Amino acid sequence: MSTAVCPGSFDPITLGHIDIVRRAASLFDEVVVGVARNSSKAALLGVDVRVELARAALADVPGVRVEQVTGLLAEFVRSVGAVAIVKGLRGGADFDAELPMALMNRRLTGVETVFLAGDQALAHIASSLVKDVARFGGDIDDLVPPGVGRVVRDALGASPAGGGSRA
Repeated sequence: MSTAVCPGSFDPITLGHIDIVRRAASLFDEVVVGVARNSSKAALLGVDVRVELARAALADVPGVRVEQVTGLLAEFVRSVGAVAIVKGLRGGADFDAELPMALMNRRLTGVETVFLAGDQALAHIASSLVKDVARFGGDIDDLVPPGVGRVVRDALGASPAGGGSRA
C-alpha cells in the first residue's frame, strides 16, 4: 500500500487544500493529512480545532485520514510509512518556499516530495488571506469548507459579511 503525507498548518483549511488532498487520494492508496504547528506563524485556531475541521471537511474522501504532527515532519513521515510528501503549488512563490523544505525532507528521510499544481480557479485562496478577509468583515464562506467560516469568524470575534453565512 502506498501512503503519502499532505502536511500543512491548515489555519484554516481551505478549498485549495481540499482540492490537493482529493487529487492526492487518487494517486496514493492512503493520504495522511498532517496538521502541524508552524513555528514561524502565530496560529488563529488551536491545533485540535484544525484537526477537527480537516476531519469534517475530508470525511467523504476515501483513503484519507487526518493526524496531528507533533514534531519534525520527517519523523511523522517515517512513523506513517509514507513513500511521498504531497504539496500543492499555486505559483512560483510557493515553489520557492517549498523547495528547500522538500530537499531537507529528502535528506532526512529519503522520501520525495511530489508537487501538485493547484486548481487555477482556487489559486487566489491562501489561509493567511482568508483570515485577513474575515478579520475585516469580508465573506469567506466560498473559500473554505462548510462550517469553517463560522469557526474563523468566532475566533476573530467577527460577524459574517452581508449578514448571512452558508456555514
